[in-house]
Amino acid sequence: MEKKWWHEAVGYEIYCKSFCDSNGDGIGDLQGVKSKLGVLRDLGVNCIWFAPIYKSPQVDNGYDVSDYMEIDPAYGTLKDFKEVLDTAHSMGIRVIMDQVLNHSSDQHFWFRESRKSKDNPYRNYYIWQPPREDGSEPTNWGNYFHEGNGSAWTFDETTGEYYFHQYSAKMPDLNWEYEPLRQEIYKMLHFWLDLGVDGFRLDVFTRFKKMPGFPMSTKTPDPKLDRKGYVVDYTMCTHVPGIHEILKDINKNVFSQRECMTMGEGAGVTCELAPDYILPERGEIDSLYHFELSSRRRSEITPELFRTVQKKWAGVMEQGGWNIQYLSNHDSQRQVTCYGDEAYRVESAKLLATLTHTSPGIPFIYQGEEIGMVNVRFDSIEDYNCCYTLGAYQSMMENGYTVEEAMDFCSTQSRDNARTPYQWDDSENAGFTTGKPWLKVNPRYTEINLKKDLASPDSIFRHYRALADLRKEHPAVIRGNLTFYLEDDEDVIVYTRACKEETLLIIANKSSKQRAISLPESLLQGGEVLLSNLKKENSLAKEMKLDPWEAIIFRL
Repeated sequence: MEKKWWHEAVGYEIYCKSFCDSNGDGIGDLQGVKSKLGVLRDLGVNCIWFAPIYKSPQVDNGYDVSDYMEIDPAYGTLKDFKEVLDTAHSMGIRVIMDQVLNHSSDQHFWFRESRKSKDNPYRNYYIWQPPREDGSEPTNWGNYFHEGNGSAWTFDETTGEYYFHQYSAKMPDLNWEYEPLRQEIYKMLHFWLDLGVDGFRLDVFTRFKKMPGFPMSTKTPDPKLDRKGYVVDYTMCTHVPGIHEILKDINKNVFSQRECMTMGEGAGVTCELAPDYILPERGEIDSLYHFELSSRRRSEITPELFRTVQKKWAGVMEQGGWNIQYLSNHDSQRQVTCYGDEAYRVESAKLLATLTHTSPGIPFIYQGEEIGMVNVRFDSIEDYNCCYTLGAYQSMMENGYTVEEAMDFCSTQSRDNARTPYQWDDSENAGFTTGKPWLKVNPRYTEINLKKDLASPDSIFRHYRALADLRKEHPAVIRGNLTFYLEDDEDVIVYTRACKEETLLIIANKSSKQRAISLPESLLQGGEVLLSNLKKENSLAKEMKLDPWEAIIFRL
């Protein structure tokens, strides 16, 4: 396999709006990012992924793009971005841009033209359909945000037709069947590569293709979320035959012509489907991240699930594909709250980091993980911003749930858990802004912040840095085979990463209780401790006692 720079990357996702505000308007910006690049370098990061920072009405925090070749004024200018790009490159940090190519904002020039008339040159940039005979929507498909009446179709009086949107009505889906649209997108992608970016993250890339003929869904509605009979049916727009032709065409016209890395948001991608997207000979994309471990709706990752999923995806990598290792991002809850234990916040944060950094693939840190940030519960639905949260709350209210039931459901699943401002220190607003933050700061910021973490001898940040260094120094972490042991254990995860040069052994007690384990004789081969998340003496032995959330990496 040809070696690529991103095979050895340690990635970091920046949600600019919540990262660092340089001008006191309450919104994170590019100059704020630039001022903190040294922190990321010190963390050992060598690749950053920007969530969308393009011009946008911010209906969905930038995932509704109104101009793909302009920076949103709230974040700065193209000049500011170029400064960030050049500064990052000078520190050895690559930069990946998020590309939202399934839909645009309804304020984009293309859509404003598209809705003017049926014969407008931009009409077919989007998906338009006439009403049914009774004037109703073309299909019973629902939108993912449960917005409005729940339909994925919105009527436009100007032309008397409906346009399609999988998400908000203000985020109409692009029509990838139309060649002129494709060419516009390819031109835009080359624009960013010419500017110097190193690759792209492709938002919901599995949904570019829609079911031909727009058939009615036969799926049973979800009584909690599907509204007025409109059904959220993933089969209508996910992995529809023809999606590979679209991706091959993008690769042929852009990716294969340039030195860039691509990673896709693999909604609905299983390990069986993944090779068709990411094997090099397929000529589509380089890597993807799946949702089999982390998702908004998952509240636990058992050792059994971890082993099962990692083994399956290691098989994909053995075929030549690459996947992303992560447990939280801007669309999820905080990983310590979900998959760790806030009573052992520091220990579990380090253990989860150990698992993601030593499993096969490219680790991506989401901002705040490196200091152990946790979920937040706001007192009122008015304090939330996430479109999913607001839509789900409205839907549950209409279906007879109590306010308490709706708040319980929404607060635990809200993407706002990951979007509260970064906690730099214990000053007002956590050092994020001198103004009023666009989203409330987690009230635990006085206890959990970067300044306090770095002052601690048990720093989570430094553990992340040690893991980044370990990836650079030990080839087994990058290309070693994966083998699990003690597979019947309900709490402890034990595995090796082995290549020709070395074998590493990882032992992790993913529980809040002390555990005794008995290792097989085959693993008792010396055992130098490379890294531990607890300050205690460790030695490799057949019988071992592990403290709650203890994680150790040995070199055999």
